Amino acid sequence: MTLLATSVKTTCPYCGVGCGLVAQSDPQGNIEITGDVDHPANFGRVCSKGAALAETLSLDDRQLQPVVDGKSTSWEIALRRIADKFNESIETYGPESVGMYVSGQLLTEDYYVANKFMKGFVGSANIDTNSRLCMASTVAGHKRAFGSDTVPGRYEDLELADVVVLVGSNLAWCHPVLHQRLLAAREERGTEIVVIDPRHTSTCDEADLHLPIKPGTDVVLWNALLGYLVENGFVDECYVASHVNGFDTTIAALDQPSIDDVAKMTGLSATDIRCFFAMFSATNNVVTVFSQGVNQSTAGTDKVNAIINCHLATGRLGKPGMGPFSVTGQPNAMGGREVGGMANMLAAHMEIRNETHREIVQEHWDASNLVTDDGLKAVDMFQAVRDGRIKVLWIMATNPAASMPEALSVREALEICPCVIVSDVVTENDTLAYADVQLPSQAWGEKDGTVTNSERCVSRQRTFLDPPGETRPDWWQIAEVAKLMGHERSFQYDSPADIWAEHIELTTLRNDGQRDLDLSFLRDADYESLSPQVWGSTCESGNRFFGNGGFYTANQKANMVPTLYCPPADQPTQDRPFQLITGRVRDQWHTMTRTAKAPRLLTHVGGPTLTMHSADIKAIGLADGQIARVSTDHGTVHLPVESSTRLREGNVFANIHWNDQYSSQACIDTLVPANLDPISGQPEFKAVPVTVEPIKNRCFGYFLSTEKPNLDDLFYWSANRTDAGWQVDFALTFFPSDFSDWLASTFSRLQGDDIEAFDYVDSSRGDARCIRTRGDQVLEIAFISSSPVSVSRDWLRGLIAEEFDDTFGVLAGIPAESNKDKGKIVCACESVGENEVISALSDTGCATVHDLGKVLGAGTNCGSCRPELRRLVEEFGVAA
Repeated sequence: MTLLATSVKTTCPYCGVGCGLVAQSDPQGNIEITGDVDHPANFGRVCSKGAALAETLSLDDRQLQPVVDGKSTSWEIALRRIADKFNESIETYGPESVGMYVSGQLLTEDYYVANKFMKGFVGSANIDTNSRLCMASTVAGHKRAFGSDTVPGRYEDLELADVVVLVGSNLAWCHPVLHQRLLAAREERGTEIVVIDPRHTSTCDEADLHLPIKPGTDVVLWNALLGYLVENGFVDECYVASHVNGFDTTIAALDQPSIDDVAKMTGLSATDIRCFFAMFSATNNVVTVFSQGVNQSTAGTDKVNAIINCHLATGRLGKPGMGPFSVTGQPNAMGGREVGGMANMLAAHMEIRNETHREIVQEHWDASNLVTDDGLKAVDMFQAVRDGRIKVLWIMATNPAASMPEALSVREALEICPCVIVSDVVTENDTLAYADVQLPSQAWGEKDGTVTNSERCVSRQRTFLDPPGETRPDWWQIAEVAKLMGHERSFQYDSPADIWAEHIELTTLRNDGQRDLDLSFLRDADYESLSPQVWGSTCESGNRFFGNGGFYTANQKANMVPTLYCPPADQPTQDRPFQLITGRVRDQWHTMTRTAKAPRLLTHVGGPTLTMHSADIKAIGLADGQIARVSTDHGTVHLPVESSTRLREGNVFANIHWNDQYSSQACIDTLVPANLDPISGQPEFKAVPVTVEPIKNRCFGYFLSTEKPNLDDLFYWSANRTDAGWQVDFALTFFPSDFSDWLASTFSRLQGDDIEAFDYVDSSRGDARCIRTRGDQVLEIAFISSSPVSVSRDWLRGLIAEEFDDTFGVLAGIPAESNKDKGKIVCACESVGENEVISALSDTGCATVHDLGKVLGAGTNCGSCRPELRRLVEEFGVAA
């Protein structure tokens, strides 16, 4: 890993907030990542994931050479194989027989070249993106309402609003920097916060009102709000008359149930509904932030339009402190939308089915085979692979074998596909196992290009590391294949700056204000020194759209859209009585190929869990930490259960992150059916009926080692890195009475005559413990118990690879008084544990979260732990 400069400004590769970062190196080559105080998205703030980026840059799991049929080879051979497979399939079966599945992890330049290649020269629109899984419903809703996929507002609107409504958005965990900006504004000006979410998330801890809505009933609530606004005189009649189509039709289509009926349908209290309606109505300055809880639904597009309808009826958009606001999950979901990243788009926010748009794009690209119709969306694309219509599939920067609904069917499709190409940075993930050709891509820190965040801010992602091995940019890989297929003249790019210039030019052609995306103001900007820029510079009110109309419809008026309530496609039944909600945890990202390399990001939530209401856990005969079998018709997973009263009875929650690399049978998307929004093609991930059953196992185990152990013989395990090795939670169907021998012969990868074992076994109680050492150095620590293992984990993790002299203490799993157990880590940034917080509250006089920050440092960096700190203050503080 070679550093190219001592200080480089770049952009975070995680969520859609698009935080600016500074990568700094010292003379020894150590890298520190800090927030960029000059970046308008974060002004120096950074979340726990961003703060740990320097810990994810190692090359131990990196793919550094092309691989064809399992053997390392040259780029020339790998690219020729791809070009030949594309040509052969197109000639034999037509252009619809090939496809690409790409990602919001790509840079805009990568996305642009991929879409130009497929839609302009291959002649197939079968290129879709994993953004289809996270924000396609927003795109469809925007287009229906505004005539274009335009985000009207800015981040600062959250700071200027009097009321902020968060719908299906756990902002505190999923967009923590935005959440901290919101909380700082509330501290200053008293902003009221409403959260609409089936679960009581950390975001709810900071809310003035939480509406724990029944999954899938958002349209009922927002339609009722629209009716309330009309009945009580809150419609901006002047704005509607001047700038809105379809008002009367939309109002006439409302069911107009009573508040009590709305309460029954949504599972909310009538009092809370009235309170929400009053808060929304009391001020013009209302911002509604929505995310995956809205989008990932069979009614996602209608949910988006139901929200937008309320803002259009009241004229609350396009001006400071007001408007509907979609926050995206990936760092370049917006950039992908700008260059036509999905199967039903052309580049530069143009439409495939618009003849004028096709003429513009064809002329600019000099495209030999421009598409004339939409391609297959993500779920349909993998179905086409499975039934043989698509013969060649190129996957870039994503892991669909773990992240797509009906993931087992996706794996079956990849297994039978004649040619699967995967461009990725790692040597192992769920999808790479099916690749005929593997291409080594450049990773964050090595890539060079641009990204666009959720408020339309274009930022540079810059290279600060010398790309290792034979890794290459994704855009280069596509361009080289295009050249080999005979399109050399159209893919002559020497750098991402060349692609960027071509993209800018396309946004300006025959535009004249007819399309929202116009980057002409960046035409003369120096690419290398480009500072963050929000596009839309020609619109009014500080780069906000639509404050004075000017929508991108035929008559420049917005469309209010009638939205009729449709329940989720699948409802709980006697056989599937629980409703699964999937989502993220605070410190992990997607399928963990990056975040799992930073041990401190695994100290807050260290493995997969199924969160259930305490009453439900008791009813099915489980206890915390025991293993449950969770199943649908599409798959089965095994998860330890976690009791909570912070979600509705009958709802269960599981995170999306753990997969085959880090756990056995924990890939949640194997459970999810491919139920789609009929307009956007986005799958439902928030309302999945499941069966939850106890699994009878003999004992539970916890294992620490300097090496990752052999996990093949365990029916349940979850493994992740520690600072000095690995930790594993596991369960067994038998009790190994000869515990140390079992560790040495079956489980452990550490061998040698110089390894000494100290153990304790009580078969009658199902209790066994073992320490394996070399000299005075601890190599492994293992515990087995008849119930989930309860030991001082943070302390034990710190003993691995260290010298020790307290055999009894280690076997007991309890530190001496001088080595107090931190407890579960609450603040990952500063490694502050729950026990330390409780001690500070009781022993040092801390009475507030601010006090804890001064004494322990907790909550002083990204702030995403502050809701949890506040709960501890309320429970254990002196006042409590």
